[in-house]
Amino acid sequence: MDNDLLKKVRKIEIKTKALSHQIFAGEYHSAFKGRGMAFSEVREYQYGDDVRSMDWNVTARLRAPYIKVFEEERELTVMLLVDVSGSRFFGTSGKMKRDLLSEIGAVLSFSASINNDKVGALFFSSKVEKFIPPKKGRSHLLHIIRELVEFQPENQGTDIGVALRYLTNAIKRRCTAFLLSDMMDVDRNGRPLYEDALKVAVNRHDISVINVYDQRERSIPDIGLVRVQDAESGEGLWVDTSSSAVRRSYSEWSRKAIERTTDVLRRYRVDSVSISTQQDYVKQLISLFKQKS
Repeated sequence: MDNDLLKKVRKIEIKTKALSHQIFAGEYHSAFKGRGMAFSEVREYQYGDDVRSMDWNVTARLRAPYIKVFEEERELTVMLLVDVSGSRFFGTSGKMKRDLLSEIGAVLSFSASINNDKVGALFFSSKVEKFIPPKKGRSHLLHIIRELVEFQPENQGTDIGVALRYLTNAIKRRCTAFLLSDMMDVDRNGRPLYEDALKVAVNRHDISVINVYDQRERSIPDIGLVRVQDAESGEGLWVDTSSSAVRRSYSEWSRKAIERTTDVLRRYRVDSVSISTQQDYVKQLISLFKQKS
């Protein structure tokens, strides 16, 4: 790791680790602990045991009544699904979406680690660019943070569906997954293209969406004739921002896309929060954790 990258990783580690310890640890624990029961063992039936827990296969084999014993599942697997498409380099308030995504991903990683959970990451563009299997340990966390800060994808497009399908196939046991993205994976009418994949994924995993955006993606200021370029396709065109009709049309399309994204997430009961590059993300993340408590 070169010195510049080492400094970046160290800086983000110090900031986000402190936040995780001081602010998020308790909220995270309340939100994501004690969410299920896991099989522990079988033992002989004792008077008063719930017959619904009877293990009939073992009972038949040993010719004596046995029951299944369950205990609260304490250790979780946390997966970060991180959007590394070209649009993450956009930002007009001194901070790019990439910077915000990196910090939030690091905070979530440290919060999970404090609770002794395993953490993994999946970086995606229009394809799955990199998969880091969930593990524990400081060196593993620093590996994830290094990739959050410096990962260079092969493609620039966005396909949230391909990331959700990969998660569904790669992680067999139920996990807690955070989708970190600007959610700009919609058709010309603003309809999300990943609905089918989300519908399947939410039946397997506990998914939360952290939507990172810049305000200028939702409304265009009046700055005259400007050339704009799509960061993902590379296509460019001239736009007359002095035209109120142009500004109004773009704002209306953006509003519809946001509404349709919100409707899809609500339909499948996916907890979500939107965070602007101009905002402090601390309050927003706490709000997300409280939704899940």
